[in-house]
Amino acid sequence: MPDESAGLVALRGTGYAKRVMGEPSAVEVRQRLRQSYALDLLWSESMGLSPGDTKEGPLRQVVSVLDATHTAYALIGGLAVQLHSEEPRTTLDIDLAVASFAEIPADALTQAGFEHEGRFAHSDNWRAPGSAPRKQRTAIQFSAEDVGIASAVEHARTVDLGAMSLRVALPADLVVLKLAAAEEPSRRAKKRRQDFVDILTLVEEHPEAASAVSDLRERLHRLQNVILTLSG
Repeated sequence: MPDESAGLVALRGTGYAKRVMGEPSAVEVRQRLRQSYALDLLWSESMGLSPGDTKEGPLRQVVSVLDATHTAYALIGGLAVQLHSEEPRTTLDIDLAVASFAEIPADALTQAGFEHEGRFAHSDNWRAPGSAPRKQRTAIQFSAEDVGIASAVEHARTVDLGAMSLRVALPADLVVLKLAAAEEPSRRAKKRRQDFVDILTLVEEHPEAASAVSDLRERLHRLQNVILTLSG
């Protein structure tokens, strides 16, 4: 488990351990996406699994559907965090925010080969197209109608990657979303820990993002105590 106490010390002032970064350029976003795709394959190999797909194809496909249906969205979750950070980080799914569940283009997604796996308390879940076994195909999760979602969609930055344009949530909005997720009582301890680390990563590299939550340090301290209790 990362040294979370050390991370909290950085929040007490403006002296962050990492170099302060601006918004990533299109070149940096492409590079970080390539790192994420490579880590997908490495994870499968290290787990002794048959090679599944990386997120590259599914990301292009779902963005193509969203663009074609004029659906406003924002890339959120672990993949968005990685795009705002120099430190390699990946996740096995693709998280997207839309203003409301009604705006998810379900018919268009189905026609494109995506499989609907059900609506849960905070997400509408899909699986990427393909003939491979379910677990080898990328999970697509839409979040909507929750704390910070509308703001993330409204403020999302469009990055032109040549083959596609990608709408990525800003660091400040990601901090709000990650904190809300981590404070959810039903959230698993493992996911809470990752949310916590992601928040520290974002505010260390993008200090302005900390201002999105006025009592961020206090809430992180409470969250840290919960995590330590759950881990004990």
